[in-house]
Order: sequence, then C-alpha cells, then structure tokens
Amino acid sequence: MEGAGAGFRKELVSKLLHLHFKDAKTKVSGDALQLMVELLKIFVVEAAVRGIRQAQAEDVPLVGVDQLEKVLPQLLLDF
Repeated sequence: MEGAGAGFRKELVSKLLHLHFKDAKTKVSGDALQLMVELLKIFVVEAAVRGIRQAQAEDVPLVGVDQLEKVLPQLLLDF
C-alpha cells in the first residue's frame, strides 16, 4: 500500500486522539501515533473497497453514502 495515495497527517490524528482522552495531560508516543495513522489508512481503504463491492452488487455506477452506510456495520465489527 506504499504510495497508494494520501495518508493522514500525524498532527491531525494526534488532535483527534486528544479530543477523546479524559485526562488532558495524556501523551501519545511517536510509535503509537504512527500506528494509529496506519490503522486509519487501512480502515479508510477497506471502507472504500467494501463500498465499491456493494455498489457493484447493486449495479450502481458510483459509490454513494447509501453503499457506505450498508458496509459500515461490517467495518465496525472487524475493527
């Protein structure tokens, strides 16, 4: 998947993580942050692939919100 497209900036992922921490002093190591960046990238790619498959199964030319909503429960169970 190297070079397959854009990824998430570490700063953005760090801010998203800190929004959900109960203690504002919680710190995230560089390795943990990089792991979360990779996990988010995999999650988004998998959502796109499953959305495409769903659209193909429905014989729809474009992936829309409807297709993503149908595959979202699968994604949440897998992660």
